[in-house]
Amino acid sequence: MAVCARLCGVGPARGCRRRQQRRGPAETAAADSEADTDPEEERIEAGPARCSLLELPPELLVEIFASLPGTDLPSLAQVCSRFRRILHTDTIWRRRCREEYGVCENLRKLEITGVSCRDVYAKRINPRVKSGRFMKILPDYEHMEYRDVYTCLLHRYRHILGLWQPDIGPYGGLLNVVVDGLFIIGWMYLPPHDPHVGDPMRFKPLFRIHLMERKSATVECMYGHKGPHNGHIQIVKRDEFSTKCNQTDHHRMSGGRQEEFRTWLREEWGRTLEDIFHEHMQELILMKFIYTSQYDNCLTYRRIYLPPSHPDDLIKPGLFKGTYGSHGLEIVMLSFHGSRARGTKITGDPNIPAGQQTVEIDLQRRIQLPDVENLRNFNELSRIVLEVREQVRQEQEAGEGPAPHREPAVKDPEGPPAKASKEAGPGAEAAEQSSTSGQGQPFVLPAGVSSRNEDYPRTCRLCFYGTGLIAGHGFTSPERTPGVFVLFDEDRFGFLWLELKSFSLYSRVQATFQNADAPSPQAFDEMLRNIQSLTS
Repeated sequence: MAVCARLCGVGPARGCRRRQQRRGPAETAAADSEADTDPEEERIEAGPARCSLLELPPELLVEIFASLPGTDLPSLAQVCSRFRRILHTDTIWRRRCREEYGVCENLRKLEITGVSCRDVYAKRINPRVKSGRFMKILPDYEHMEYRDVYTCLLHRYRHILGLWQPDIGPYGGLLNVVVDGLFIIGWMYLPPHDPHVGDPMRFKPLFRIHLMERKSATVECMYGHKGPHNGHIQIVKRDEFSTKCNQTDHHRMSGGRQEEFRTWLREEWGRTLEDIFHEHMQELILMKFIYTSQYDNCLTYRRIYLPPSHPDDLIKPGLFKGTYGSHGLEIVMLSFHGSRARGTKITGDPNIPAGQQTVEIDLQRRIQLPDVENLRNFNELSRIVLEVREQVRQEQEAGEGPAPHREPAVKDPEGPPAKASKEAGPGAEAAEQSSTSGQGQPFVLPAGVSSRNEDYPRTCRLCFYGTGLIAGHGFTSPERTPGVFVLFDEDRFGFLWLELKSFSLYSRVQATFQNADAPSPQAFDEMLRNIQSLTS
């Protein structure tokens, strides 16, 4: 404390100039005659002349203050009037916006306005091209200060940045809230059109937040077809918030519900209802439109995290797009929990809603597929899988291990790495050798097994026994049935549903998400339990 106080020129140190000014000549002389017992102060006295922080040039103070977290700067402004004046320098807050929230100069093109923020900025402040349209829908960049952007926009809404799952009944969804230029935008991520599971994700804006006026953040609903309009966001708690549209008439189309349905169908499925010949699929599509359109973007969102990665994981965990028959493509989160892997639905359907565990893989029960000719015979594959299920049942009755069909307790992701089990059969060693050599093993779907996407890989690395969750409409009579988890490569896997004679192909979501990592493995496990309990 004495060293810091003397460097700053303030504080209780015996050499403090402020105290020396209050002393008389006699007191000062007496104090100087006393022995200094602080060896650190002796070294300072013998060194160069002392310099106070207050004596540093303004440009150096700006550089120092700009390196501090933005949350510490308000307290620093209370030290003295000089600090307060320097902290009004916009360069400081501009750097904090860039380093803490990713605000950059080269703002990418926004699909909302059709022009880049830089172009909008130029049009907004140039009197010759100033227009009422830009005055209404874009921030007042002419009087914008990064200090206001930081305090009134970024810091105020920092808790909603990241990944979220909307509460839309069984359908769920994936919302990514990001800082985009001088906006905070909520992008709804949508799977590609069925059955093109390898295509990139689609996304559309649901809301955006910006400073329409200085120190006043404006929330705008982007849902509908008539442009931005008034909305509202309420942060219920740290991991939950809700949106509300105050002008739902902007969601309506002049042609009525039929035109809205046709537009939604083109966006959601990339086709017309006449192109879909399957009657059951038509019913499911119409049901989803009726159910989801009633919310009018008035939704509650719950935070979700990306699964933590461990060096012993079979592949990198994360989000995947998967085919689900007549329900189309859905988003699944693959996570690893010791000797088991789980696929949790982020988007769902009336049979298996969002939040439920769609597949579970026993990484200790490896399956060696027969040769290609025998693999084409569904009965041969069924025999192999049912033998493994019988072993699982016997171990369960003997109390030797958990049953894959039972809903397991959440385990520590730091558990032991998956190893080949003795029950995996004599082909396990061959599978291990083929996987390490990079050759893989031939794969083809057995005769009679349906797949929405026939463009699946014809070579796989490994196969494991697993169970898939099936249920009736409305999540009635749910049960776990045996199946085969097929690992193709780092970004693709499949699951063969034995009872349904159906094959689902999954492809990794190739996107980078910010503010989506779980603070701890326990927080991720708790998140999985929470989203599953909502639909149980």
